[in-house]
Amino acid sequence: MLVVSRDRGEFHDDQFPNFAQYIRPGDCLVLNDTRVFPARLHGRRNHTAGAAVEVFLIRPAGVENVWHALVKPGKRAHVGDRILFAPEFSGEIVEDGEFGERVIRFDTPRPIEEVIDQFGETPLPPYIHRKPDDADRERYQTVFARHRGSIAAPTAGLHFTPEILDQVRARGAEIAYVTLHVGLGTFAPLRQSDVSKIELHEESFELKESECEKMRAARRIICCGTTTVRTLETAMLRSGLHAQQGETNLFIHPGFHFRATGAMLTNFHLPESSLLMLVSAFGGRELILRAYQHAVRERYRFFSYGDCMFIA
Repeated sequence: MLVVSRDRGEFHDDQFPNFAQYIRPGDCLVLNDTRVFPARLHGRRNHTAGAAVEVFLIRPAGVENVWHALVKPGKRAHVGDRILFAPEFSGEIVEDGEFGERVIRFDTPRPIEEVIDQFGETPLPPYIHRKPDDADRERYQTVFARHRGSIAAPTAGLHFTPEILDQVRARGAEIAYVTLHVGLGTFAPLRQSDVSKIELHEESFELKESECEKMRAARRIICCGTTTVRTLETAMLRSGLHAQQGETNLFIHPGFHFRATGAMLTNFHLPESSLLMLVSAFGGRELILRAYQHAVRERYRFFSYGDCMFIA
């Protein structure tokens, strides 16, 4: 864990098991309790004679059995195409969506979540070059994952164990939860160089009043992960830290005024990503770039299962 001090403009190396040492009485650590579902499906286009197709589910479309998804190969995925996943499980592409998405209506006599659980694969990050197995359905989750809906884990939360959470409480801090279902808005690459024209994919979120009470009473809110930051900052731009739910496509970049976030735990992110821009907005561009240069020299691990940075 790289520990970054914004006030002093400096950083030092530590280990994540020492995380609780940086917690103060009156802090509130906010965690994203979303749960990853097996979002990757494999089928054949236009039934068994067709080519292999991968369908990566993103989010429900608000109509029963209808989902937004990415389809590979996308150039051959047309409205009206049918995809067969199993003898009693198929889908039809009914609409072209934004950002290369497709809208698919699934046909199955069973509840759609039950069928997805049976035939879907855990959406492991693309740099893990192996097929997911049954163990990944639990391993690629935070220890506090509750509410199904994400296509990727909120990776900063993967560092925590129940013991470290107990240590946080022992320091006199509260722990609160929000839910943001991770979608393309979190990890899709930026497509514009002009930040004023960038729009992120919408992701659904929810805050409960019991959790908001803890945050409002806190001396400092520590956000675990960029998804938690975006959830709380979206809430502050709407009605404040009160119970609410909806969609957010908030794009945080340098110049953004943070209204809730007092400190942040986050993993290391790739260049030209919205996540790196969010971290730079919070920590200061020059300080974060220096910290990243140090992390590269010291061989910190990047990506979902990598190391982390605590910015206070």
